[in-house]
Amino acid sequence: MITIDMVATGANIKKMRIDAGMTIVDITDACGITAGAVCKWQRGDAMPTIDNFIVLASIWNTKIDDIIVTAVV
Repeated sequence: MITIDMVATGANIKKMRIDAGMTIVDITDACGITAGAVCKWQRGDAMPTIDNFIVLASIWNTKIDDIIVTAVV
């Protein structure tokens, strides 16, 4: 079965944010969410909603598949 690796996805979100030269505030402004939500994503405690994945993919000029890290269990 394939699942989303939440911790690895969170680390990927953080890396992509930093590589893009963006702050957490930049992400909160783009997605209309709180800084706490972005921190939860980056720790792997929560995942962005599909609409927020779309926003992230758009601002980073990538595909959602490149943001999400999957694992076979």
